[in-house]
Amino acid sequence: DENGNTVTIFSCSTCAIEHADAPRPPSSCEICSDERQFVPRSGQSWTTRDELEARGFRLVVRELEPDLYSITTEPELGIGQRGLLVCTPHGNVLWEPPGFIDEAGAARIEALGGVAAIASSHPHLTGSSIQYSHRFGRAPVYVARAYREWIRRPDAVIRLWEGELELLPGLVMHQCGGHFAGSSVLHWPAGNAGQGALLTGDTLGVGADRKSVNSMRSFVNNIPLPERAIQRILDTVLPLDLERLYSAFGELPGDAHVIVERSLRRYMSWVRGDEPE
Repeated sequence: DENGNTVTIFSCSTCAIEHADAPRPPSSCEICSDERQFVPRSGQSWTTRDELEARGFRLVVRELEPDLYSITTEPELGIGQRGLLVCTPHGNVLWEPPGFIDEAGAARIEALGGVAAIASSHPHLTGSSIQYSHRFGRAPVYVARAYREWIRRPDAVIRLWEGELELLPGLVMHQCGGHFAGSSVLHWPAGNAGQGALLTGDTLGVGADRKSVNSMRSFVNNIPLPERAIQRILDTVLPLDLERLYSAFGELPGDAHVIVERSLRRYMSWVRGDEPE
């Protein structure tokens, strides 16, 4: 650092979220200690970018559709979510970067136009946002004000927001709540050949049947959301044009608007006790 002390960026081995520069790792990861996540039976452990590179981790960039690319690691790291790079004439948005970056992968992103803004749906999927920002000209990292307490690596590049925010022309974040109070989605009207696409992270997860979506306070610990939270998500996303949906782990290639409404109304019916067992 500026005082000549040796510092290291430690990332939690379980969630792969980077933490503040320090000479030694924190005693615990507050993200994983929360009821929505977990500390594995083996206990809290930490890793670093240098260690991951030594173990053969690499960044992989793949095209999903015109102007949309997945950013993942091989082998899988942490929660295993995919980042998404949305390319526009006004710059690119990196949505939920992985918890690792290497120079070869960064060069591939650079060739696609670099990164003008970074954002995530909620704290679990912030990955190495600050490392990506520093690599790409200190691009702003947008964090919902409602979950600023979960920021693990404070930095001057962080910008707080709430409600609704246009990251770049044609790319708007909407705060839905639910999984976290600040859980958000990113609307891309130009996506899917102009039919509209929604990037949801874990605000809306794609069901294993690929015909449904879901929203939970905790997916891994099976903590549901109340009806009011589900209704708020519906009220936020239904007015948007979306025929395609990209979550952190899956996608709905078509009929996303219909599937979202049907799935969440079914959810509310079950939590009200309207459905027979």
